Amino acid sequence: MSKESSLSPEAKSVLGAMVSRRGVLAGAGGLGAAGLLAACGGGSSSSAGDKNTVRWGNWPLYLDFDSKTKKYPTLEKFSKESGITAKYFEDYNDNDEFFGKVQAQLKLGQDIGYDVVTPTDWMAARWIRLGYTQKFDAANIPNKVNIIDSLSSPSFDPKREQSLTWQGIMSGFGWNVEKNPKGVHTLDELFAPQNKGKIVVLSEMRDTIGIIAKAQGVNLQTITEAQFMNAVDFMAKKIADGWIRGVKGNDYAQDLTSGDATAVIGWSGDMFILKSENEGKFDFAIPESGSTISGDNLMIPSTATADGKANAEKLINYYYEPAVAAEVAAYVNYVCPVNGAQAEMEKIDPKLATSPFIFPDAATSKKLSVFRSLTPAEETSWGEAFQKAAGN
Repeated sequence: MSKESSLSPEAKSVLGAMVSRRGVLAGAGGLGAAGLLAACGGGSSSSAGDKNTVRWGNWPLYLDFDSKTKKYPTLEKFSKESGITAKYFEDYNDNDEFFGKVQAQLKLGQDIGYDVVTPTDWMAARWIRLGYTQKFDAANIPNKVNIIDSLSSPSFDPKREQSLTWQGIMSGFGWNVEKNPKGVHTLDELFAPQNKGKIVVLSEMRDTIGIIAKAQGVNLQTITEAQFMNAVDFMAKKIADGWIRGVKGNDYAQDLTSGDATAVIGWSGDMFILKSENEGKFDFAIPESGSTISGDNLMIPSTATADGKANAEKLINYYYEPAVAAEVAAYVNYVCPVNGAQAEMEKIDPKLATSPFIFPDAATSKKLSVFRSLTPAEETSWGEAFQKAAGN
């Protein structure tokens, strides 16, 4: 897919749904957002036998949260309307880490403690490939029709029979405005002299390598092993030469707020929060050469009981109501996947309704690509090469 000129269905789909889970989380150390107080539980709960309970494992600070009541308003409303007790666990820190925690039980068909999980696209593909998810009962999720057209048919689940996008994630350049007054819009500008030793890149392989590869003229939908390794070598050299100080996950934003980093490869939602809560001290841009977009997905594990599945479907259907989706998007500031949410957002915050970070415009969408699906062998060998370059 030569996506300089057009956007793939997957990229377009992810583009309609963006909220800042990773941003708010990363900001917990320096943003003054809800912080880790938002965590509802430190681990999953075994309530598989409870017919009126649904257990949802998600990423930290990825849902509207009231710091005064320490509750999630939309989730409270769901429970009140449905009579279903929703147990919410901020148990995701990394896709591989979460999968590793539950893989043995999934393989044995044992309860994993969740009725809804929220893996990123590439990991969602793995869950489906291994038979670890259940197909939706379409009659229980009538709001499924509200998914934006561009997100309606990803390669890993073309009919959206066992996944629906939760939020979308755009990667790009973030920077300290004082240290980079002209901004950071190209890879060369990222590695400008003033940023040497103060650059942090994402530990999410597809985002960091995707941005580097795009700058090298690579099409991410057809990226070869040689092209991938060339981008990995570039990163490794920048680390060895002292340009990159770290390869990090959600906590990269803390380096920006502390001053340890002046420029990063980061996520739009995080940078939106950083900018808004630090009086414009930070900014964000999609690289001129293009960047990546991906999505996190609501899925029902194969181990969920019949009651757990039915309750999960009610939960998923609820969050695909435009007004509910807009309320979540207003808090997290990532891309929102639900048709009608932008109109509802105008009632909440007209300014946010025009944000390209939440509702990407055509110019932004044109620059975004989905990193192609990898084979199991590629996942292993490419991942090992990236981790080695990162120093792990």
